[in-house]
Amino acid sequence: MDPILIFGHVACEGPGYLAEYLAARGVPFRLVCIDQGEAIPESPDGTSALVFMGGPMSVNDPLPWIQQELALIRRAAERGLPMLGHCLGSQLIARALGGVVAPNPVKEIGWWPVQVVPEAASDPRLAGLPERFEVFHWHGETFTLPPGAEHLLRSEHCPHQAFALGNVLGLQFHVEVTGPMVEEWAALYNGDLATASPAVQGPSALRERLVERVQHLRSVADNLYGPWLRSIVR
Repeated sequence: MDPILIFGHVACEGPGYLAEYLAARGVPFRLVCIDQGEAIPESPDGTSALVFMGGPMSVNDPLPWIQQELALIRRAAERGLPMLGHCLGSQLIARALGGVVAPNPVKEIGWWPVQVVPEAASDPRLAGLPERFEVFHWHGETFTLPPGAEHLLRSEHCPHQAFALGNVLGLQFHVEVTGPMVEEWAALYNGDLATASPAVQGPSALRERLVERVQHLRSVADNLYGPWLRSIVR
């Protein structure tokens, strides 16, 4: 099969556990490092899916590569190519497909639960997951649902946490993080942790029961990645 292209926007926010998940299943992938100046292809030819990772920038920033990624997402959607977005990646997909990205009422950082919305209770993409479960968050903006998208998950502080549009899956939160990634973000983005917000945890709270929480997060990721990957590997 053609490789999955994974777009990384900053070195510390790479594919993390997703890379392990794909490698363990023999699924080829290639990381496109935008922060290192790698070119964004104009066409999705030669790839089986597109994945977009996170980053501290905004989808609304005047960065040339953002417009290039938005154009690529639209072309991929026209061809029915599977796509997956994490945090910034989900916002890129949402905006490219007709949604709006704007500041969330509060920053949401740390280990917080998300909940299945009632209309998605029987959605097969969420099979194997409880009605409410904990994930890792680090975002200050959020998206509106693109036209035709199915709303999947919400949280107390952010109503749109996940959406699906056919074989396209957008996740506002981070299921790809590993323990070292949490530690690195807490050091690199420590200014965010001083934000006055009821949904921002401090460094000690981020690290509390870290091994246990990351292990649980992998189980959540398995359940979300599995149905999406089945749209690619048949």
